[in-house]
Amino acid sequence: MKRTIGFLLAAGLVLLGLGLFITSPTGLALIKGGRASVHVGAPDLANGKLMFAAGGCSSCHATENQPDKTRLGGGHALKSEFGTFHVPNISPHPRDGIGAWTGEQFLAAMREGVSPAGTHYYPSFPYASYQRMTPKDVADLFAYIQTLPPVEGKIRGHEIRFPFNIRLALGGWKLLFADQRQFEPDPSRSAAWNRGKYLVEGPGHCAECHSPRNALGGIVADKRFGGGPDPEGKGYVPNITPHATGIGDWSKKDIAYLLESGFTPEYDSVGGSMTPVVGNTSQLPAEDRAAMAEYIATLPPVEGRPKKK
Repeated sequence: MKRTIGFLLAAGLVLLGLGLFITSPTGLALIKGGRASVHVGAPDLANGKLMFAAGGCSSCHATENQPDKTRLGGGHALKSEFGTFHVPNISPHPRDGIGAWTGEQFLAAMREGVSPAGTHYYPSFPYASYQRMTPKDVADLFAYIQTLPPVEGKIRGHEIRFPFNIRLALGGWKLLFADQRQFEPDPSRSAAWNRGKYLVEGPGHCAECHSPRNALGGIVADKRFGGGPDPEGKGYVPNITPHATGIGDWSKKDIAYLLESGFTPEYDSVGGSMTPVVGNTSQLPAEDRAAMAEYIATLPPVEGRPKKK
């Protein structure tokens, strides 16, 4: 009996240790094929600025209550059902921001959700979408951020309720919802469609807000882009699929025009968290907005909440 108990305890400890390793940043990297290689070469700052706009970096990370959206001191409080996430300083300040980070550390944060200290980031930072980005685009983005003004000031820690405040458990979340695969073009589709998919699914991270989530905070796969409750509890984010409950009666030009102007085909204007999004997409080249519209128009139709009359 004692031997049986001892064996079960030993087996339990082995399984616990194996589980902790598998869900650690190192274990996950091994399972998912290793870490992406950092892009080597001179950075393209113009492309980095474009990725900055496509990724909406200033929408969350700009210092609050000031007009300069290149001052990335953070401080915005993202309220959710799991608690409140306080958006960090990502300015190039060497102590309070990411000024002392290496390219490898920035790539690991963006594509794996791993901090320089080797801990998991919460998916309120949308690395489940940013993982689709190419190492070159990530490197160019990092180089561009390094040209922006350093902002002094550390941001307070997150206020997350138990058991979601256990960061070790985030490894299990990543096993379920973050495959760490880079975007792969579809050779049967046009270059514009592939560019649009890359921008929408990768840096643009549109699905992060426009999709419902399950009890663990993961996107419900078969309802992707079908709309859902605003993550911050401020209403409902609309369905952007070509369904009658979404944007089924919109043309590609309508979609592209909204990304430029914020106006719908009914001459209504977007509001809430979509306002800064349009502020970012309006800075993209017209061909990129057209490419995003090209892809969005082909999304699988998903039934969402009926439109308001």
